[in-house]
Amino acid sequence: MILTEQISLMDKLKILSDAAKYDVACTSSGVNRTGKAGTMGNCIADGICHSFSADGRCISLLKILFTNECVFDCRYCLNRSSNDIPRASFTPDEVCTLTFEFYRRNYIEGLFLSSGIFRTPDYTMELLLETVMRLRTQYHFNGYIHLKAIPGADAALIEQAGYYVDRMSINLELATAEGLKKLAPHKNRKTILKPMRQIQARREENREELTLYRHAPQFVPSGQSTQMIVGAMGESDFQLVHTAESLYQNFSLKRVFYSAFVNVNHDTTLPMIPQGPPLLREHRLYQADWLMRFYGFQARELLTEEHPNFNPLLDPKCDWAIHHLEQFPVEINRADYHTLLRVPGVGVRSAQKIVASRRYGSLTFEDLKKMHVVLKRAQYFITCSGKTYYPFKLEEAYILRNIIDPRDTLPRELRQSGYQQLSFFDSSSQYHLTD
Repeated sequence: MILTEQISLMDKLKILSDAAKYDVACTSSGVNRTGKAGTMGNCIADGICHSFSADGRCISLLKILFTNECVFDCRYCLNRSSNDIPRASFTPDEVCTLTFEFYRRNYIEGLFLSSGIFRTPDYTMELLLETVMRLRTQYHFNGYIHLKAIPGADAALIEQAGYYVDRMSINLELATAEGLKKLAPHKNRKTILKPMRQIQARREENREELTLYRHAPQFVPSGQSTQMIVGAMGESDFQLVHTAESLYQNFSLKRVFYSAFVNVNHDTTLPMIPQGPPLLREHRLYQADWLMRFYGFQARELLTEEHPNFNPLLDPKCDWAIHHLEQFPVEINRADYHTLLRVPGVGVRSAQKIVASRRYGSLTFEDLKKMHVVLKRAQYFITCSGKTYYPFKLEEAYILRNIIDPRDTLPRELRQSGYQQLSFFDSSSQYHLTD
């Protein structure tokens, strides 16, 4: 271990922001809160995101670890106790100062705060609680805060922290209990799921309190999320999506995040992936997650034990449609909203527009183009007034030959070279706290 005693605040920031980059579970805040007299900042539901908001703005959070000291020795983690790396820890006031000063200069729109396990889970959670409490009560920061709860910490500490933050998350890490036991022997499913259940139950109680007392304090108003690593233990997509579905149904999670595995420790017990992190697989899992959350799909419809992984050449909805051609073609002018959502190339907004517009007359393919239906895919699965876009065979092989374009097998953002997390320390991102 390389000790970092008496190092500057900027050196701490460099170490602890870099140490946080493998945690992907930061997203839109999901909560609205206007500015208040005597406070700094506000919170907009679709305005806090690690990269882009719903309206296209590029925005950012201050994403840091409170400390990268950790008593755990998880094989996949860069900050594990057996690694000889520079270590640093903030104080609560240092985190508050950084957050306030970055926000005041419009560098960030909120804080994402996680931590290694310093001494004990309770001791770590006490420090995190003190940090967010000071940020709200002494520094009067009214912006967005996402806090990682510490598994194994006292329930009272987690509950207290929940009244000062917008979102809390606890990383499940691996889809199976066996994988967690092998790669993170200090962790177990029970320790992780217990605080998840606690946060869920307290949020439900808080909603009832708010109906009776409008000014009652809110508990984790933006809900909770988690993260799973993709590709560290040979788990299938089938296992990952079923675990995610179970978390959504049983713990009322807002989001499940997927993180493509990177062997940062070059540990021989972990898989070596010559072609790099499985980013395309991660992308397909996010697409499937979207289908389960907004399109009415169930995990067992998308994958089975006989068909356990997504087709890398097709998005999950298109793959599902090709394997269920008996349900197509769909007549655009008669199909209900939920049936329309299952058509490749038709999204939530375009399905809503179709249902609303056809009350005034029959729709044509030209009308669908104006509604931003992607006819490149949809044309094989729909008819308009009984007619197809052009004659074709409703056969799996024929559709596959025509729908797969080699140029589209990777998302555009993943084809770009040099993909990396934005850093405050890039040459284009220099700053001075004394400004």
